[in-house]
Amino acid sequence: MTRKRPPDQIGQYLFVGIPQPQLDNATKEKLFDLRPGGVILFDRNYRDPETLRALCAELHELRAEDSLWIAIDHEGGRVDRLSPPFTRFPAARAVGRTEDVQLAYSVGKALGKELRWAGIDIDFAPVLDVLTGAGNTVIGDRAFGADPSKVAAFGAATAMGLHDAGLLPCGKHFPGHGATNVDSHLDLPHDQRKRDVLMKTDIPPFKAVIDQGIELLMTAHVEYTSLDPTRPASLSSSIMNNLLRGELGYTGLILSDDLEMGAILNYSSPEQAAVEALVSGADMLLVCQNLDQAISIRNACQEAVNRNVIPLGCLRTAQDRICRIKDKRRNVET
Repeated sequence: MTRKRPPDQIGQYLFVGIPQPQLDNATKEKLFDLRPGGVILFDRNYRDPETLRALCAELHELRAEDSLWIAIDHEGGRVDRLSPPFTRFPAARAVGRTEDVQLAYSVGKALGKELRWAGIDIDFAPVLDVLTGAGNTVIGDRAFGADPSKVAAFGAATAMGLHDAGLLPCGKHFPGHGATNVDSHLDLPHDQRKRDVLMKTDIPPFKAVIDQGIELLMTAHVEYTSLDPTRPASLSSSIMNNLLRGELGYTGLILSDDLEMGAILNYSSPEQAAVEALVSGADMLLVCQNLDQAISIRNACQEAVNRNVIPLGCLRTAQDRICRIKDKRRNVET
């Protein structure tokens, strides 16, 4: 069984970025202080396959007692963190244009096998956004297409391929980033479509992977006027609890997108956003760029727990979900 930390040790609810391809003493000290639930890798952390594999092994050893997860955004196409000799896989759009769902499964499995060899546990893929916005560049060729049923089929197949390779897939960006014209890395997009349009167009791919048993989903830093007129999905109880968990029956982990993106920074501090996300239903939060920022977020959230702003019940529920998935993964591996 995974050893449970006290629920108010906030580090366990964070995925954090690290600065280099190897762990220096300063980074180790910060990771020991934070005790994060996961680390997310970027191209800055990649030098060559063997160095990457050594880094993953060292990270796992640092948190061997509570199974730190190592994650990466590795979709194929332009979101490709690992250069050759790792395989350069095609973008989702190119896979979708083949009309071959089995190919999507094969790509997911092949990609997953390479990541698993390196020691990576989670791929923040597949992209389940339906590309309905002509001016949408942040998603663009990362989407399988503009037809909800097609994206559902190809997304579910890719997720299953990753799963069968031994990875945890994470579908994104709930409830759908495909109709926006603003890049959430830079500012907060607003989606003003009616609820019935969202439910018919954007939700089917997420429903498909939920029905298939996916255990991780990532929310979008997008404000959906018809679902919650005041908060982006990543900070919205109406979207995370009422829609995703209530209506769609999702029982896995809800992850925020990176709290250091412009959609958050332009309107709030990352610390305040982290508190709101945990209160509103997120289980784990991404802080991808700066370990000092992650420590500041951890401190702010622990203070919010002390003031009863973040109920311990929310954290215990999130902790139970995390431990359930980590225990399941450990049992499969052994």
